[in-house]
Amino acid sequence: MDKVLQVDNLHVQFSTFGGIVHAVRGVSFSLHRGETLAIVGESGCGKSVTSQSIMGLIPAPHGRITKGQILYGDKDLTKLKEADLRKIRGVDISMIFQDPMTALNPTITIGEQITEGLMEHQRLSKSAAKARGIEYLKLVGIANPEIRFKQYPHQFSGGMRQRIVIAMALICEPDILIADEPTTALDVTIQAQILALFRKIQRQTGVSIILITHDLGVVAQVADRIAVMYAGEIVETGDRRDIFYHARHPYTKGLLQSVPRLDREEADLVPINGSPPDLFAPPQGCPFTARCDHAMEVCAKADPERTHIGNAHFVNCWLEDERAGGRRIAAKKSAFINL
Repeated sequence: MDKVLQVDNLHVQFSTFGGIVHAVRGVSFSLHRGETLAIVGESGCGKSVTSQSIMGLIPAPHGRITKGQILYGDKDLTKLKEADLRKIRGVDISMIFQDPMTALNPTITIGEQITEGLMEHQRLSKSAAKARGIEYLKLVGIANPEIRFKQYPHQFSGGMRQRIVIAMALICEPDILIADEPTTALDVTIQAQILALFRKIQRQTGVSIILITHDLGVVAQVADRIAVMYAGEIVETGDRRDIFYHARHPYTKGLLQSVPRLDREEADLVPINGSPPDLFAPPQGCPFTARCDHAMEVCAKADPERTHIGNAHFVNCWLEDERAGGRRIAAKKSAFINL
């Protein structure tokens, strides 16, 4: 599969009155044409900052990318000027933000907002832009699009506003769509409709999707590959089956054990004890050490390197690293390592 995006060793920092927050620390991943990559993890792990970095939306001067590359084709997005980024943002790479109500201007009609990008970037006439806007309102399932085109955001339900935001993100036919918690504020019925809409749009347009979420139920329905983030780092990546059935990192296993299951008699959830580390002063070694029931002495001293498990499955964990004996060897020596 063709790569449409490559992120290599991305580091993002924010300067605050309390010090420097190391929000993203060495994130690397790729996105292939026509696939959905889900980035999952607890709140504050760096998911949204990573997506904002791709869009060039890190607020300066307090926020900045200190290291790494974001390659879109032959362009390194971290090196582009704002004027050049503006030509890519919304055209080649679009983003759906978390709250559709705040993403829409309440004083401007839906039609004006959905066609603004077309007239700005593709120089379409007002009538041509209107025709395309109505077409995309139909695509995302808005009934009576000719009438709805003239209405204001407050005249739509939450689910319909989310559909409109999706239409706005897709109307310039981008290569990449970044969806940041697109179903968080929606009830489960509307959530299912939005996820079905993503699958339909991807089949029709071939767009590549980066889905930012903490909801593993959403991930299970739409993701082709999954990257698990913790404390500003990606700790495990793999396809959907790797992560849900063969997870190797203790944090990934903890996330899965925290999800309610309807196919098992056990009703009790198993929470992950403790809290994520303070990113003002990131810990030495593996950031999950303090919360891990299987931590070894080496975990607190050195950050594990990426270990290849098989196919596209990688994990950053000393339990899998051959330098620490590996899982199978170490398990014979110490029972508490055996997961």
